Parts: sequence; structure tokens; C-alpha cells
Amino acid sequence: MKSNFLLLAAFAGALTAQEPRQISGICPALAMFNNEGECGTGAVVPWADRLWVVTYGPHLPFGSSDKLYEITSDMRQIVRPESVGGTPANRMIHPESQQLFIGPYVISADRKVRVIPPNKMPGRLTGNARHLSDPDGKIYYATMEEGLYEVDVKSLAVTSLIRDGNPLKKGFTVTTPLTKLESQLPGYHGKGLYSTQGRVIYANNGDRDKRVLTDPTTPSGALGEWRKPGDDWQLVRRNQFTEVTGPGGIQGSPANAPAWSIGWDAKSLILMLLDGGKWQSFRLPKVSHSYDGAHGWNTEWPRIRDIGEDDLLMTMHGAFWRFPRSFSAASPGGIRVRSAYMKVIGDFCRWNDRLVFGCDDSAKSEFLNKRKVKGGIDSVGQSQSNLWFTSTETPGSLGPAHASGAVWLHESVKAGDVADPFLVAGWKHRSIWWIDHTAGTARREDISGDDEWLKAKAGQDGRDVSVIITLTDGDPRGTEAHAMFDGLARAEDEKVQTGVFRARGENKRTLSYAADAGYYELDADLKLKRVEDAKTEAFVKTKVAVPRNVITLDEASVLVVDDRGRRWRLPRATRALDAATKAGELRVCREVATERDMLSACGTFFELPAENADGFAKIRPIASHDLRVTDFGGYRGLFLMSGIRPDAPAGEHILRSDDGKAALWAGAIDDLWKLGRPRGEGGPWKNTKVKSGQQSDPYLIWGYDKRTLTLSHAAPQAVNMKVELDLTGTGLWVPFQKVQVPAQKELTLEFEPAVQARWLRVTADAACTATAQLRYE
Repeated sequence: MKSNFLLLAAFAGALTAQEPRQISGICPALAMFNNEGECGTGAVVPWADRLWVVTYGPHLPFGSSDKLYEITSDMRQIVRPESVGGTPANRMIHPESQQLFIGPYVISADRKVRVIPPNKMPGRLTGNARHLSDPDGKIYYATMEEGLYEVDVKSLAVTSLIRDGNPLKKGFTVTTPLTKLESQLPGYHGKGLYSTQGRVIYANNGDRDKRVLTDPTTPSGALGEWRKPGDDWQLVRRNQFTEVTGPGGIQGSPANAPAWSIGWDAKSLILMLLDGGKWQSFRLPKVSHSYDGAHGWNTEWPRIRDIGEDDLLMTMHGAFWRFPRSFSAASPGGIRVRSAYMKVIGDFCRWNDRLVFGCDDSAKSEFLNKRKVKGGIDSVGQSQSNLWFTSTETPGSLGPAHASGAVWLHESVKAGDVADPFLVAGWKHRSIWWIDHTAGTARREDISGDDEWLKAKAGQDGRDVSVIITLTDGDPRGTEAHAMFDGLARAEDEKVQTGVFRARGENKRTLSYAADAGYYELDADLKLKRVEDAKTEAFVKTKVAVPRNVITLDEASVLVVDDRGRRWRLPRATRALDAATKAGELRVCREVATERDMLSACGTFFELPAENADGFAKIRPIASHDLRVTDFGGYRGLFLMSGIRPDAPAGEHILRSDDGKAALWAGAIDDLWKLGRPRGEGGPWKNTKVKSGQQSDPYLIWGYDKRTLTLSHAAPQAVNMKVELDLTGTGLWVPFQKVQVPAQKELTLEFEPAVQARWLRVTADAACTATAQLRYE
């Protein structure tokens, strides 16, 4: 027995040694590609000793080049020949028939794959649910355009219950009789499906109103329910909703179990609970605003999933949340934010004691995510995404979850009105702002006590009232960068190996790197090789050249003028990068995940939402540094940076070329949190000539710790200055302090940790040369 055990251990070690290379939990060899404008991960499910994955293209109800993937325990990828593609994000395990339904595929316990082809069930498949009257023999499928089908789990016979909203394309023949019932449910872009308590629940998060393409406050989306054949979806709530699930998760819940649906509006996140046949609503704060587009495109399927812990894991608006399995009307406590993340996650599960996140990494189509600050550079040459393997500790250990939201936002209220309960449990520093815009009054209060939910109550009538809540634990990170970044060049380094890069198209699946030393290509094995290809080298240097003059660096701070002409000012973490930035040597902005831009300015990386999600108004700092990063971007799910010290040895994160003359840094985008907390100096004024009553540019205050404001001026007499805060980034300014600044002296203000806002501005009551500078430590 002893010798057999040793042989088994040796065999297991050999398998591990054969696994493809991984960096920060990302295995480049497992990257998934298609020929579409986007390649997102629609579902990841452990089943029959394998991990099953489907990808999707952007709007393909009749099939696509996307695939069904089977991943083995030793991290080998098998592309299943049964693949028919489409835009699938549905998945359900049917216990009675012992089958996994994922996309249009039906997989048995012995890994045999059957297919429901698009000509049998057209539509963008978004969700599955247990059948109301025949749960043993049938299941439901819903499509993104409100279609509803029932499918026999043995024969795979399809019955159309509500017609899919996509018009059939010319020459496409459907073999299933389609009902004439067309849904009148508002919204489109379906996301979630679940059944319980005698109904099927469906969520969508978009709308066909043209305003959704530019204005994130446009009414959009819907939560609906359906009970029997012949019925249309019935509206529950007119807001954007995504996930719908319950305690039973992927296998479906018992007939009378609660159901949960998560969504949002311009104010905050919305959690809907169906319990005992009645709907209740709750509100949660937002951590990231990159998901806010009213068109619904840039959400990519927030989920509530079982990861083998006491609580479930929820992803929503850039944060990991702890979600109790017992959440119900009788037990509405226990939801807690865990940490912030930047990856775009389509689905996740636990597999072989690791968490697996299926991501939406790099889309050839930037959709609406184009802006001047990127300089008109080209996107990736081919859409691609990957899986991200992490420990179970990762969801609680990434970025700080600064959060905010509103229960009323420019609304008319009556005395005694009570808003939806708003989650405030789990944060150390909590504030509520009461604003009467008509009266011009605003007051802030600390939220005390240990209540889970805050219920705001109107004390009097108001025609234009807002109630804003801000929540933070501060930022526990230090200012020293993790050792994984040691090989990157610093601002003061004179010798740097650098260049610009772009993921190639034409199904070559390599990365083109136009380095100072020549042209190189990076492959799936992460081998960086010198290649003689002058044409491609010139193409890369032209199409992704670092643009100049897309931001302005002046004495006061970093100035950005966005595509709508709005002016924004940001801190500098260091001035040592000013010269290289002005010379056009350092990349300022690039898309680093689908519809997600990263801004790199004077030593800070910022998450920058798309313009249709309000862009710079909702920017947030991720980490500060002194790195001389020439370029950054994505490839096979990795986050790459150029700007490497020549003496940096090859290692886990440093990919060095075969000739040693070129190198790249590789990791996960969420490694950037390990650079250290955001910090910096700057402000709206620095020896600036200002007029009486002239408001300064907005200056970013959100996401920073230990904030000190210093005011001064050159006038011969005292000047009164007013400091205001924009709580939402939408121009909701409230007074913070009015102070008298003596002549020839500086006045310093410290911000309490509980005082949180997006932007700050200053006004003087007399013409003068003024300075308003902040220090963030």
C-alpha cells in the first residue's frame, strides 16, 4: 500500500507539472476567441468531472463562431465539435435527468453533448428555470428579447410560449412552430430567469429608447413574471434588473422558496425579494459606476452564486458581496460588501477548491466606448476572453469598497413618506445628506447604531428633495508596491525597455509588440520572440501610437476636458512623470476590459467608466505608483504593461524576449490594487487669478484617504472662500464650509473620514490670486 501511495503522489505531481503556465490565476493557453465584435464568457459550470464554458458574441440570435469548451482537471482545453455559438448565458443543472443545460447544449453525466440548434430555438439564450407544472420532464429557456420556450429534457422538443423579439433573418428557416404572442414587457436585453411560488421571473436591463445610448438616467429595463401558457410577461417593476435566483441556485429552488433579483437605477442598486407571494424592495450602494449605462450593455451578467461557503457570493457594480442563503422577509440581514474589483465577470463557480471567474476581457468592437482622451487608437485585432482562477479568499481581499447611493434624487416627497430600506451595515464611516434643493439647504449626519438598513423618512413636504448616503472603511493599504512590480521601470530610471503593443487579428492569436529594440510577438506560451515583419511593426506603431496632448498638466493639477466639454481636475501622485507625459511617451488611456477604460495620469491608475455611464464624472482612483509605464492593455485575459528595467530578470511577471532586449510585465488587472492606496497632491487653483464668485473646476476627492485642504491668496485683505462638494458627480453640489482666509497666511482644513463626495470646488468672494491645494496621503 505504501508504494502504491507514493506512485500515485508522483503521478499527481507529473500532471501538475504539465499544466500550462499561469500568471496571477490566468492561464493564457485557455483563452477563448471568436470572430465577432465581442467574446464574453456566458457561463462556467463544473459538471461530470470537468469545467464547461460557453462564450458569446454581441448580438447573434442565429448562431456564431463561439464555442462550447470542456476544461480538464489538468487545465487542458477541449473545443467541442458540437458548437453552434450564439449569445448564450444560460445554465441549469436538471437533477431528475442528470443533465447540464448550458447555452444551447445539453450535457449528460457521461459527457455526451446534444444540441438545440438556433433553427429549432432562435434567440439570444439568457436563462433557464424549472418548469411550473412538469419539473421532472421539462425546463424553460428565456431569450434576451423576451422570448420564452419550454423544452422536453429527454427529446429536446421545443414549444414556443412567447415569441423571441428578433426578426427572423432572410433565408433562416425555423423548424419549431413559433407562437404569435409577442411580449409587451417594457425594456429589452434580458439577463435573468428563475421560477418559484407559481411563477417564472424574468429580468431585462436595457431599453430601445435612443436616450439610453448617452444618458444613464433614462428609464430602462424591467422585472416581470409569467404564470401560464397564453400569458405575456407581467410587469413587476420598471427598472434595470439582471440576476434572478433563489436558495436552490443552479438546480432551481423548492416550489415556495424566496426569489431574489438584483438591479439598479440612477440612484442606487435595487434588491427585489419575492417571499410568500409578495414583492419587497431594498436598496444597496454602488461601488463602481462602470455598469451604469441605461442601454444595459456594459453589465455582463452580475450573479449570485454558491461557492461552497456558508453565504453565497454576489457580484454587482464592481463589488463582491456576501449574500446569505437565508435572505427572506423573516431574515433580511447579513448582506455585506467584501471588496472592489475591476475584471468584467460574466459567471463564476467553485471548481477543484478554486474560484473560477469567466470574464469579458477584450472586445474588437469598442461599442460606444470611444473618447478623445484615448487619441483614436485601434482596439484589439480579435475579440478574446479568459478564465480567472483565484483562491476563495480573493473576493474579500482586493480593493476598498467605497460606496454611495441615494434613496431620493431630485424627487417630490410628502411628509411621512418612507424610502426603501438602504443597506448601511458593514462600513465604519457612514453619512447621510439631506438636501432640499428648493430651499437651498443641505445637512450631513453621521449614521450611528448597528442597524442593517436605514429607512429615510420625510419630515415635511418637499418639491425637490435628495437623500444621499456615503459609506467607507477608508483604505487599509500601505503606499509600498508589492514585489511583483519590482521589474517595472521607475520614473527616475534613464534606461527603460519599452514599446507599444496590440493583440493581433486574422486569427493569429498572438500579441504584436513594437519595442524600441525591434518587433516582437508574444504567444500563448508567453514566449516573446523577435520577428522580422516590418509591415506589422509599422501598423502597430501607427494604430496604437501613444497620443499627445490629451490631458493638460499645469501647476495646479491634471486637467481633463471630456468629450462633452466638461472640465475635471485630478491629483498628481508624482511630478516626476510630467515631462514624459507631455512628450507623449506614456499611455494615458486605453480600454483594458470590455467597455472599461483605464486612465493613467501622473502616477495613478483610475477606473474610467464609458461616456454613456457618465465617464469622468464617476472616475475612481485604483492605486498610485512611480512607474514609467509606456503602454498597458489586455491579451488572453492578462493585463500587460511595457516599461521594464533592462536588468529585470525573467520571472513570473516579467516576460523577457529570447534575445533579452525586450520585455513586458504580465498579471491580472486586479493586481493593480497591490500597488498601494491612491495618494497625491493638487487642487483646482495654484496661484490662479480668480474673479469674485467664480467657481473653480471640480477636483476629485472620491477614493482618497487622509485629505487636507490648504487655502491661501495674495490679496492684501482677508478673503472669504466657500468649499462645496458634489456628492454624485452629477452637479449635486452642497456647501461644506465657508471660511475666512487671512491675508498672507495659509488656512488648513482636514476632512473627517465620514465626509465623502465625488468632487470638490472652491469659490472666493473677491478677485484675487488664489491657491486651493489638497494633499492625499
